Amino acid sequence: MAKAKKQIELRRQGGAHLVRIGKQEIETRGLSDSFWTDLYHRSMTVYWPVFFGTAAAIFIILNTLFAFLYWLGNEPIANVAGNEPLGFFYFSVETLATVGYGDMHPQTHYGHFIATAEIFTGMSFLAVMTGLIFARFSRPRARFVFAQYAVVTVHQGQPTLMIRIANARNNTISQATARLWFFRIETTLEGYELRRYHELLLDRREHPMFILSWSIFHTIDETSPLYRMTAADLAAASGSLTLNVSGVDDSSAQHLYARRLYSHEDIRWNYRYRDITSTSNEGKLVIDYSVFHEVEPE
Repeated sequence: MAKAKKQIELRRQGGAHLVRIGKQEIETRGLSDSFWTDLYHRSMTVYWPVFFGTAAAIFIILNTLFAFLYWLGNEPIANVAGNEPLGFFYFSVETLATVGYGDMHPQTHYGHFIATAEIFTGMSFLAVMTGLIFARFSRPRARFVFAQYAVVTVHQGQPTLMIRIANARNNTISQATARLWFFRIETTLEGYELRRYHELLLDRREHPMFILSWSIFHTIDETSPLYRMTAADLAAASGSLTLNVSGVDDSSAQHLYARRLYSHEDIRWNYRYRDITSTSNEGKLVIDYSVFHEVEPE
């Protein structure tokens, strides 16, 4: 799944956005952007180390700020030795975290006022962090493994596009559904180039009980947008595939979703997947996922 997440990336460079879709990099300009307008999305999509690192940095900055405000007062906190800034920082940590050990406490109106403001800030910060952490942990994540390459092979006597996927958890995914889309650049009668998408008809787009592996087939016949296309034609049209897979996890009753992009460079023509099934000496069916991504010429 780590590789699948990197199929679509967004980053900023100067005043533009660089969007990476598969192996293609697209630059977008002219969109208004502000760090604060989409803060929730950034908090939900950033990596865990960055998330906790940012939260720790905010926690330290807030405590440093309130420690400075305490230091400006005239002995606002009792039992702070020598009114040292570090003592005020420790008191700020206790107050912001709503711990309060009792040895240090406000003793002036100024100290109570700053402590009141800090307690409100700490409660708000704790509520936001609790909500974000819960949302990140409770978000359903699929562990679908997509084959590294799509292949065009002969199946049932006809050229067929084939993609293999697997369920890494080996649990039951009910109502599993797959939809495959084909993107390419087309030229209109007026000479304009447009990126069009076509849904590819699958032999079976539903799986009643997706537990182990699943092979997706699209027959390349007269009705297919891939009919009579070659690898060179696909590259000239900047063709790519998008496979969307969804289903319900029987263990958690959550709806799972995953997506995989295949550029024209990820499609192997006249290849087939290496067989991952065999029979053990005891007569049991064996599925070897160590060769799941391997392809071989027909």
